[in-house]
Amino acid sequence: MYSDKVMDHFENPRNVGEIENASGIGTVGNAKCGDIMRIYLDIDDDGIIRDCKFKTFGCGAAVATSSMATELVKGKSIEEAMKVTNKAVMEALDGLPPVKVHCSLLAEEAIHAALWDYAQKKGIHIEGLVQPKSDIHEEESGEEY
Repeated sequence: MYSDKVMDHFENPRNVGEIENASGIGTVGNAKCGDIMRIYLDIDDDGIIRDCKFKTFGCGAAVATSSMATELVKGKSIEEAMKVTNKAVMEALDGLPPVKVHCSLLAEEAIHAALWDYAQKKGIHIEGLVQPKSDIHEEESGEEY
């Protein structure tokens, strides 16, 4: 059912925890399934994500997508992080069962929420970034679960 990469990131999640005085913090959830994801970003003066951590309450797929998402944005510029989509997270994990695709949507939205928080704190505009929703509904993704 799950790929080896999903199982590895679930059993050995990377970047678990919090960042004190984080540059940006994004929290999103899906009330229907009960998953809650919080991403912490440490962004330097050059706009590079120096550190990224997460705390997730949810299923194994939610933990795995959080872990992979942090790996995909760490060391990247804000612009590169904006390009990390739920599809990129799923591909990096060698896929997810259709019923778990919403977990990858949460990961993408948590990154965007943390970047939004950073932009608000800094008073800057990040191209392509829109104010995130705190509750991600599956119907909005256009996917069937």
